[in-house]
Amino acid sequence: MSMTNPTTISPAQPSANAAVLRDDMSVRAKLVEATLDSLLPPTKGGDARLIEAMRYATLGGGKRLRGYLAVETASLFGVPEQQSARVGASVEMLHAYSLVHDDLPAMDDDDLRRGQPSTHRKFDEATAILAGDALQTKAFEVLAESATHADAGVRIALITAFAAASGAAGMVGGQMIDMEGEGRALPLEEVRHLHALKTGCLIRYSAESGAILGKADPDLQRRLRSYGANIGAAFQIADDVLDATATAEELGKTAGKDEASGKSTFVALLGIDGARAEAERLTHLAIEDLAPFGAKADRLKALAYYVIERRN
Repeated sequence: MSMTNPTTISPAQPSANAAVLRDDMSVRAKLVEATLDSLLPPTKGGDARLIEAMRYATLGGGKRLRGYLAVETASLFGVPEQQSARVGASVEMLHAYSLVHDDLPAMDDDDLRRGQPSTHRKFDEATAILAGDALQTKAFEVLAESATHADAGVRIALITAFAAASGAAGMVGGQMIDMEGEGRALPLEEVRHLHALKTGCLIRYSAESGAILGKADPDLQRRLRSYGANIGAAFQIADDVLDATATAEELGKTAGKDEASGKSTFVALLGIDGARAEAERLTHLAIEDLAPFGAKADRLKALAYYVIERRN
């Protein structure tokens, strides 16, 4: 894969920044997409339907926010994109698995994902469950391979952080708390906690992974971890606002499901204006986290604003 040369972003030009960021995200999304395609090649054997479902769930859609974060933060430390794109692809695989399982009737019961039928609707429930299982394990396989990094210690650090972010103390635990909270009025701090796990942990890991790949100074790794946690929280608040205000066509999934299922959300607790103000506060904290990187982090600063200004 060839190295990309992202366009420079000027902090003094916010409107131009948004356009440049979109172009940069598109370039990096294509890189991650190509990596995913190469890691999940079609087959003609007995597992052909499984692989087809895995590719359907993973390829051809989404913002690739998590993949972008992995590649962009790694670029701060001069990590080759062939390596960071593999980490980005592994995160996107695990994220895709989580969406496949979330959409199942036993969980969020959603027939629409990224404007297309959910995986269990396109195929069937059993195939969707197996596709999710296989994507999860493939994500860790990719990180364990020497092509991701020659240093086994780096690969172990990536796997350890990834497992912590995605398991019972991370994304999966957050989903459980979310399901248990349906129909109950949760306090604000509990809503913060469940979304820090369900949504925030994987975004946080994506930002931190570039520092792990680059063998960064512990303080810089901590700052990127904090940046990821803050934009992860802001991302979820923006999702809550969009669920309450956007159409299904804009979202690419069913709108208004949070209110219909009786979930405690930032919008329900703070109102739309209050939720937006909280997202802005977190965005400012995320930008402060990037101070030591100077202009090298301008795209990450622009991304912090993007996550709360997007319409899907």
